[in-house]
Parts: sequence; structure tokens; C-alpha cells
Amino acid sequence: MSDKKVRVRFAPSPTGGLHLGGVRTVLYNYLFAKKHGGDFILRIEDTDQTRFVPGAEEYIFDCLKWAGLEPDESVQHGGDFGPYRQSERKELYKNYAEQLVAEGHAYYAFDTPGELEQMRQQYRTDENPAPQYDNKVRMQMRNSLTLDGDTVHELMHSDTPYVVRIKMPDEETVSFNDMIRGEVSFNTSLVDDKVLLKADGMPTYHLAVVVDDHLMEISHAFRGEEWLPSAPVHVLLWKYLFGEDKMPQWAHFPLILGPSGKLSKRDGATYGFPVFAMNWTDPKTGDLTEGFKEMGFLPEAFMNLLAVLGWNDGTEQEIFSLDEMIEKFSMDRIHSAGAKFDYEKAKWFNHEWIKKLTVDRLQLLVKEVLKSKGIEVADDELLNKVIDLVKDRCTLLTDFYEQAGYIFSKRLKALIYLLFSRNGMMLKPCSSRS
Repeated sequence: MSDKKVRVRFAPSPTGGLHLGGVRTVLYNYLFAKKHGGDFILRIEDTDQTRFVPGAEEYIFDCLKWAGLEPDESVQHGGDFGPYRQSERKELYKNYAEQLVAEGHAYYAFDTPGELEQMRQQYRTDENPAPQYDNKVRMQMRNSLTLDGDTVHELMHSDTPYVVRIKMPDEETVSFNDMIRGEVSFNTSLVDDKVLLKADGMPTYHLAVVVDDHLMEISHAFRGEEWLPSAPVHVLLWKYLFGEDKMPQWAHFPLILGPSGKLSKRDGATYGFPVFAMNWTDPKTGDLTEGFKEMGFLPEAFMNLLAVLGWNDGTEQEIFSLDEMIEKFSMDRIHSAGAKFDYEKAKWFNHEWIKKLTVDRLQLLVKEVLKSKGIEVADDELLNKVIDLVKDRCTLLTDFYEQAGYIFSKRLKALIYLLFSRNGMMLKPCSSRS
């Protein structure tokens, strides 16, 4: 570790429910920051306005609050490096994009959607079914590399839509050290000229993530391995704009796998278990996707099971509190191979945590479960005794209703009252709310 203060970030797009893989990325970032006395930043990447979903940003914060992973800096928490929403930083990115063009590392491209499709058809082969805008085709397209200066000036000042693309160098090797995978290398000729600035003036992820990580003084950039193919673009942008020596340390976390490959957001319905942290209702379709919280998982158990999906402390220990995870966490104990999610094992973790937690910690949670079933409990003393009696038999919080809900039902209380009355015994009438 260097003397530079540890600053890590999670940068979600507000496009829908928060997948358990995203929560694990948050958890690993959080554990690393707290282990080293650093800060955890949450930055909202909302530059793709076509994918923006109302309510998704608030949902992300709700999920992290439930999980106990509150950011040190964010849209909601403030901080010295804001704004923390990318759409509010729009002008910053344009300046950096123009700097890249001026220095010959990027170019303006004026190709229309029709021209791009024509290019794909022209260069499509059995070996290359999805041609890209790269060093092989860029000189056949309509951009500032192929057009004369006057034409480029005229197009840019006549409201003609254009994007800025990085100019990937030919036959160079880009390498960096990944804290999990060691040295990783790429041939630049195999990477396409990614769009950095879109026609609406918004940056793509590639430009924004580098600029924001620099300006927010991010020391370590941790993300899922699906972003590995983009790494050479980001390394070059760091080199061109700020110098490779200013680049954060990288780590790409392994995928979380389902029964038949990568566990995607759509797999919950297929496999019959949740993949989101909390319930998510699609505002367009009204479709509800159930989350771990509503299924009856404790946040302690959810964090525990996610932590060991790709990490261990080198011992046989499986049950960890958040404080224990912070103490024991290290990047060199994260596996590079994908980790398979096992729902039965996830429920085992929850069962162990229900047994482990105190009655006082469980009381409000069980009350919520019973209330969702139409039972409001006023007698906390009785509830605590019931929780202590049945908790070892409960795998999910929802099991408390099946194991003990009848004790608080109005029908049972009325029956007990009737039996006691018939035997000449006095019994205080039941509360209508319990």
C-alpha cells in the first residue's frame, strides 16, 4: 500500500434493480476502504439518458442503507469532490475530449446511423460477423481523419451531429497490473475506436470514468471482470490525459455464476430465487422482481454470503460479521475464477444468522413480517418469548409467521378467551390490534 489515502468508488447506472453482483462489488470496495482507513464514494453514472429509469437512483441508496454499506460521499451524503451525478458534470468531459483530439489521440466522427450500418454490412464476414469501427475501417469513414479541415469546420458549425472517438494505436501492447489477476496485456489493434463523447455532448462510460476517477482522487478502481475488455481504452486515456503514474490500482472481480453461466438480472424468474437486493418494480411494465430483503433475508446474512462468493480468509470460517470481514479482508484472497451462487447455501447462511442474532435485534424484523400478514403485535414481552422459542426453526424471516403467527391471530385469542370464560376464569379481552 502506498501513502496515498485510499479512496474507492461504486458507480452504478440508475437503470433498474440492484443485482447481487453489484452489491458484492460495493461490499468489496467498502471492506477495502474501511480496512485501510479510507473513503467509499458512490457516484451516479447517468450519462446515458435513454436508459435512465425514474426511481432507480433512490432504490440504489435504499438497498445500500438496508445492507449497512452507507457511502462516505455521494449525491445524498455530500462531499468535497462533487457533483456526484455525472449528468451535472457534463462540461468537464467536453474539455478533455477536445484535448484528446487536439493532441491526435481522438477524432471527430460524422457518420450517420445509416452509414454505420452500411459499414457493418460491407465488412461483415463469417469470421467477423459484427464489424467494428476500428483501425481497419476508420479511413473509409466520414471523420476528421479523412475529411479536410474546412469540411470538418463547416460540419461542426452547422449543427451536424458528431461524436468523438478514441484513435486506438496500431499494434501496440497495453499492460497493467491487476491486483487479482497479475499483469494483463492487450493488443491495441484488436480494440475498436470507442466513442468517448456522444452527439448530445454527454460522455460515454469510457471517458467519464477516467476523468471522474482522476478528479475525485480515486486510489483503487475495483469492478467486475466484464469490464476487462475496456481496460486498454481506459489505460490509454489515463496515459494521454493525466499520466499512467496517476492511474489508480485496478482489480476486476470474478463473475457470479448461476446453474448455467453468468447470473444475469433476468435469471431470477428462471431459477426461482432472487437476484436483486430488494424488491424492484419496473415503472414501465409494473413487473415486480422480488428481492432478498422481501424474501426474508437478514442484511447480515446477505453480506456474509456475498463476501464468501469469491473470497475467503484462508481458514474454514464461514460466518463473518461486518466488523470481522473488515478486519480479515484482503485483495490477495479474492479468487480470479467465477463463483457459483447456491441458493440453498444462501438460506443456510440466513438460518445461521437468525440463530446468532439476539431477540432484541429480531423483534422489529419479525413484527414487520407479521404486520405484512395482517397481524399487529402489541405485547413485546410475549413476542420476544415466542421469537426465542422458534428462531432455531426459522430459515427465513418469513418463517416466523408460519412458526408462530397463529399465536397472535385474533381467531386463536378469541378461542382462548372463550375457553377461559366457560371455565369461570377471568381473562382480559384481546386487543383489537394484537
